[in-house]
Amino acid sequence: MLRILFLCIPLLFSQTLYGAEAAKVQRTGNLNWSEITSWKIQAKPLAMVQSLDKKRTFILGNDAKVHIYTITGKKLGALPVSPDIIDIDIAPRGEAIYLLNGTEQSFTAIDISFTQEIDTSTAPLLGDPEAPLTLVEFSDFECPYCSKVKPILDKLLKANPGKIKIAFKHLPLRMHAQAKPAARAAIAAQQQGKFWEMHDQLFATKKISSQSISESAAKIGLDMETFNRDLNSAATEQQLARDMYDAQKAEVSGTPTLFLNGILVKSRSLEAMQAMIDKALQQDGNQ
Repeated sequence: MLRILFLCIPLLFSQTLYGAEAAKVQRTGNLNWSEITSWKIQAKPLAMVQSLDKKRTFILGNDAKVHIYTITGKKLGALPVSPDIIDIDIAPRGEAIYLLNGTEQSFTAIDISFTQEIDTSTAPLLGDPEAPLTLVEFSDFECPYCSKVKPILDKLLKANPGKIKIAFKHLPLRMHAQAKPAARAAIAAQQQGKFWEMHDQLFATKKISSQSISESAAKIGLDMETFNRDLNSAATEQQLARDMYDAQKAEVSGTPTLFLNGILVKSRSLEAMQAMIDKALQQDGNQ
């Protein structure tokens, strides 16, 4: 199967994929080489492919499964496939697997994702805190697409009373100069119980600046002395850093990104998200 390489540049984080220590370089003639990593697998390998960010390795085994590993050999899961599969390929980040069936002479594409554990203990919430489903939103106040999400989420809350809650997580992108100050302002407003009021003000601001942030804080009735103190406090910085770290762990590289009970939302239309909610409620026996 033809494999095409794409250039992929991480937007947010750089990380060492193969460990901190460099392997010993060996030489054979003009060839210089070193072993990066090695591990045992659970079936005889027939084919393999690796995501372009090198975070995951997919190995087709003779046990009719595609075994998925981290680059260090941690087993993430195994996808059962037909014993007639002869080759595999993946989408650039491993978000889909492509299978060739030699007997049926067929091609199959399979969408995959991994459930993420996302900490929402400090996140501001909308909806019933005891709701069985949690929709986590990673957002940036300077992202033009993020402002379009809230009306959809409001409709979902109205259509699913007591069944879903919204948790907001900050992910200010480097390309947006005022995204971090805006995030800190929202966290400072959260300390006075007015996160969502500040949220709406920030998204309604055409050009965010330190002046517009102060004006928004005054407009929603915050105690300005407390707000200015909290704006750059260590606690505010820590909460923002935790959100950004949680985004990294969940492999979020852009905004807005949504997860429903840890499962990535791939379509942000009202109909698609309602279908996800219905399915999750049915599986959990809460409908």
